[in-house]
Amino acid sequence: MPTSVLSISLLAVSGLVLFLYAVSRLALALRHVAGERVKHYLDRFTKTVPMAILTGTVVTTLLDSSSVVIILAIALVSAGALPFRNSLGVVLGANIGTTISSQLFAFDLGQYAAVVMLPGLLLLSLSKKRQGRTIGRALFCFGLLFFSLFLIGEAAAPLKEYDGVQAWLLKLEHPVRGAGAGALVTLVIQSSSATLGMVIKLAGKGLLSLPAGIAVMLGAELGTCSDTLLATIGRGRAALKTGLFHLGFNLLSIGAGLLLIAPFTALVLRVAGHADVARQIAHAHVLFNVAGVLVFAPLVPLCQRLLDGWLPDETASLPTALAPSA
Repeated sequence: MPTSVLSISLLAVSGLVLFLYAVSRLALALRHVAGERVKHYLDRFTKTVPMAILTGTVVTTLLDSSSVVIILAIALVSAGALPFRNSLGVVLGANIGTTISSQLFAFDLGQYAAVVMLPGLLLLSLSKKRQGRTIGRALFCFGLLFFSLFLIGEAAAPLKEYDGVQAWLLKLEHPVRGAGAGALVTLVIQSSSATLGMVIKLAGKGLLSLPAGIAVMLGAELGTCSDTLLATIGRGRAALKTGLFHLGFNLLSIGAGLLLIAPFTALVLRVAGHADVARQIAHAHVLFNVAGVLVFAPLVPLCQRLLDGWLPDETASLPTALAPSA
């Protein structure tokens, strides 16, 4: 007898709630561990576009959240601690760094989550030092991340028994429909990592094809712009320009991805045809984001000039008589 839809839904929602909790707490714990070093590195190692991209990639990998890194860059730009031009490279690097998560999600590590969660819980409970408790929280949340994805995968497995669900998932192979679903889910749950995690787990259970997974992935890239745009509210024009660059980069790269989705899917199959569908989607995420950064990196100076011309800094737009004296 097929598992009830209610049971599947409750287990899937439980996994999603745990995932979102783990992502937020992990990012917070890692920021506590990194402390002021992150701000120092963003200021010191972003003098050139290649260095800014590399720094954005490394910091996003360490903090496990592109949104956190981009929002942090927006805050630093707003405070005058990071030049606007330098922040553009950080945004591009964050898009590469976030692909590390999808590669990790493609590994079926949920059943081994206790190996990390138990030491983390012991450190969190027994350590007398704040640093030790923070490291313990980071370890526990890292394990919880994979355990929650394991729950989502287990909840999704019985869906193979429902013809209606399979028919709906097949419709996601249409690029626009799949991208719309990915953008909507990401907008609602405010986490592109959660969307990609669910996509990879559904693919691992044989419920999602490669074309559908790529389409939803493209939509998730767009949905993640919402929180970074919200972070620009009230922060001045320099911060707004950083958020708009992130939105423009994603809109143009996603548009190109949708137009070229057939040859891109063929490229993924050529590169990773030997792997399972879950791993192919993870590889597609890497290929897409790296290709987008390689195309946009030489255009950073042009993007800076366009945004500066459209939204000049407040002091630059003041009449000469009203501008602050040197």
